[in-house]
Amino acid sequence: MAFLAAPALAVSLSPVAADELWVTNEKDDTISVIDIETMEVTRTIDTGERPRGITFSKDYSVVYICASDSDTVQVMDPATGKILHDLPSGEDPEQFVLHPDDRHLYIANEDDAITTVVDTQTRSVVAQIDVGIEPEGMAVSPDGKIVITTSETTNMAHWIDTEKQELFANTLVDSRPRHAEFVKDGTELWVSAEIGGTITVFDVATQAEKAKIEFEVQGVHPDRVQPVGFEMTNDDTHAFVALGPSNHVAVVNAQTYEVEDYILVGRRVWHMDFNADRSLVFTTNGVSGDVTVIDVARREAIKSIKVGRFPWGAAFRPTP
Repeated sequence: MAFLAAPALAVSLSPVAADELWVTNEKDDTISVIDIETMEVTRTIDTGERPRGITFSKDYSVVYICASDSDTVQVMDPATGKILHDLPSGEDPEQFVLHPDDRHLYIANEDDAITTVVDTQTRSVVAQIDVGIEPEGMAVSPDGKIVITTSETTNMAHWIDTEKQELFANTLVDSRPRHAEFVKDGTELWVSAEIGGTITVFDVATQAEKAKIEFEVQGVHPDRVQPVGFEMTNDDTHAFVALGPSNHVAVVNAQTYEVEDYILVGRRVWHMDFNADRSLVFTTNGVSGDVTVIDVARREAIKSIKVGRFPWGAAFRPTP
């Protein structure tokens, strides 16, 4: 019996890797890696200058980082934290989106008013598409046929045909659009407008405006209620929306487009991501330099995790 028990003992003592949340710190030129189980920072990794956008490949074998002031997209091995190589990105890459083919990155170049398309395998620029002034937000439809770029100064969502790599529509939104997401199996596009204080919902088939979501936080001046990043629950019934310097996250019913709750978080909440089962959402709070953990079911902030200076982007990484 003792002989048979030995392997079980060895297994029980083996370390178990936990899922992670990766956070870019734009003032520190670092990434903070949070262990989701312990809710503590376990690694701090150096990057290029002013890291902002961050996303993983489909198999999580590499992580892509927009090093905005280094004018490059860095490709990192998440296991070692080593920069494998850089990708051509155009000037001042801020956000990007990885196509469902897991190969092509669509990158917003804020200073050049273009969207750059990069082949991550050949490490070459496939196309550069003229868009509006100060592009930032990026989204790709689930079928990969449409990419969206939002332009802060032009106040538009630009619709890109990914087969032709050219624009086929431009739609007006409110002032300074920041973030975009396709929702409900790609039938809707949501675009947040930071200064306009709204989210515009579009019907993807017609590019027509379908709804406008407005926000009002009690005791906070309307000028400080600035929707930026947002993420949807698994069933697409609710959206969690970062409201910038209002220091709140809104919970929006995605069927009625009504705000159901506001949750107090850290200062200047910007972006967010969920854990694996979407029971927790982690928000990046730039001014307070921390990440707020929200219990989705209870709609309550349950923990604050200190990270680097001015955390910006967030990306979930499952256990390898």
